[in-house]
Amino acid sequence: MAAPDRIERLCAAPLSAKALREQVLTELRAALPFDAHVWLLTDPVSRVGTSPLADVPGLAWPRLPHLGRWRYLTRVNRWSDLMDARTPVASLHDTTGGDLARSPLWREALRALGVIDVLTAVFWDRFGCWAWLDLWRYAPAPPFTAVERTVLATITGTVTAGLRRAQARTFADQTPADGVTGPAVLMLTPDLQVRAQTPTAVEALHRLNPPDDPIPAVPAAAYNVAAALLAAEHGVPVGPPWSRVHFGHGRWLTLRAARIAPSSGEGDIAVSLEASTPSERLEVFALAHGLSNRERQVLTDLATGAGTRTLAERLIVSEHTVNDHVKAVLAKTGSATRQVLLSRIAGTG
Repeated sequence: MAAPDRIERLCAAPLSAKALREQVLTELRAALPFDAHVWLLTDPVSRVGTSPLADVPGLAWPRLPHLGRWRYLTRVNRWSDLMDARTPVASLHDTTGGDLARSPLWREALRALGVIDVLTAVFWDRFGCWAWLDLWRYAPAPPFTAVERTVLATITGTVTAGLRRAQARTFADQTPADGVTGPAVLMLTPDLQVRAQTPTAVEALHRLNPPDDPIPAVPAAAYNVAAALLAAEHGVPVGPPWSRVHFGHGRWLTLRAARIAPSSGEGDIAVSLEASTPSERLEVFALAHGLSNRERQVLTDLATGAGTRTLAERLIVSEHTVNDHVKAVLAKTGSATRQVLLSRIAGTG
């Protein structure tokens, strides 16, 4: 059985989101064996996938966009729908009553691989949606059991908090690094095949998802925002077709997808990548650090350069109360001073 105490220690350790997911998967495999996995971080607000961690035997890399497209278009056990239903874990076999063909994803992409069941977990809290995980079993393995579903459900809260804290730590790394310079645009066909991309987009997507030789770099983050656009067009939205992705060294990128010919619904899809704006960074920063609504309001006003007196007037509270809120924000974010806090949000370190 996976040891909850070991997973709790992992989630409390200062690990990156990638390292944390890798080590949690090792623990889970001992309790509920699986043949493949797909674990994506998500933008906490849009719920669109960003940084993948996957191992899918039998899946040809050119088929990856096809799989992603149907993952977004299929509402059966889709992470966003599970979140809305307040259901942290569900298995495809259980949800469909054993009739897997009720899932378009299974019919269109998983059946050919011999998948017999998919156990899905979504990791969210009151601050946002941070990730989703699919564990696959191939025939002749049996479907996941109720006990195995419970094992995964018991750790979702702990892992959610660990992943959120890992995202918060990305703002502490202010090592000088190059950002995105020049236009970064990727053109995808309606079925999400790469048609063209600018050199800057190639470099940025390569850095977001470095390849494992001899496998080429996969523009996973671009696939996800494009798939989110398709889902919205088909009336089954996950969230708006944009996401914010950690780019390394405290840098964040915002990806957006738009149809070139929106009236037809059949044109190519353009995905843009650009440095996240200060307000986009601030929102992720505040959510990742678990700030309350009032603390987020204080932080937003601080970022405009407002001082204590101005904050007190805007919030209609005393200056003493404002200072208490600021102290709470500094403590939660691990910032020694207001200047350090604002530099971390801005990425100027």
